Amino acid sequence: MAQLSVNKELVKKPKTKHAFLRFLKQMDIQLMVLPALLLIIVFSYIPMYGVLMAFQDYSIFKGFFASEWVGLKHFDMFFSSPEFFEVMRNTVVISMLKFCIGFPAPIVLALMLNEVKNMMFKRLVQTVSYLPHFMSWVIVAGLIMSMLSTDNGSVNILLEKMNFIEEPINFLSLPELFWSILVSTGVWKEIGFGSIVYLAAIASIDPSMYEAASMDGASKFKQIFLITLPSIMPVVLIFMILAIGNLLNAGFEDILLLAVNPVLRDVSDVIDTYVYRVGIQSSRYSYATAVGLFKAVISVGLLTMANYLARRAGSSLW
Repeated sequence: MAQLSVNKELVKKPKTKHAFLRFLKQMDIQLMVLPALLLIIVFSYIPMYGVLMAFQDYSIFKGFFASEWVGLKHFDMFFSSPEFFEVMRNTVVISMLKFCIGFPAPIVLALMLNEVKNMMFKRLVQTVSYLPHFMSWVIVAGLIMSMLSTDNGSVNILLEKMNFIEEPINFLSLPELFWSILVSTGVWKEIGFGSIVYLAAIASIDPSMYEAASMDGASKFKQIFLITLPSIMPVVLIFMILAIGNLLNAGFEDILLLAVNPVLRDVSDVIDTYVYRVGIQSSRYSYATAVGLFKAVISVGLLTMANYLARRAGSSLW
């Protein structure tokens, strides 16, 4: 046994030594990573002590360590509040709609653009589809509200000209239409930018695979399903893991700007807007922190579960 432990130590030492030497050789690269690492530590890890507020009746005059500890009081208040089921329903439904529609949309666009042979037209479509990503939600929300306006809104004018409606419709005051408007706006804004990664993954596929498939008589659709999709599946799985981890991030800016009408509160109030409303506007900091911590814990659990399932499929984050 003693001889075995000595052998283990002899095996470990060279590995540690080689790792340290490799670190020294890559010092220039390590220094490039250092600013990003410092940013993460300063803005992501150091502020984490703020979660203490979730277990206190926090007072800005007493501070973190002098405020009264109340344990799980604020969590219990959230779970028993009348808004709990409404907020969770809206969060889950909007998140699932964005995931089921918004996640495959960039993949479909990338597959379609990959089949376009006219490079000028392809670049034009890419540029037009990328542009909305670089506009802030303030501009996008203003554009959508202007298009759906009852006063000279382009959508209402078009529907009236086509005799589909007799008088203008105030779309952003109808709760039954809000989820459709929100999800379609988000897809329009992000579909082009999201397709960049998938286009890069498709470009790395060996062209000889398509040539062999064509010689065997495979149509374009068969080539997509038998070659393209399986080849980019590792990239798709990685982004799917990240999307599942963010499944409770139903949105904040888009909902806050598009759901200005109080009539939409019942279908638009999600965890993030609820935390903003009760935490910032009502100054209930401890309660809002507890709700945010609850969301973070669920998100970590979803991310871990998605990564485990992806690892079983052969591709994962860790």
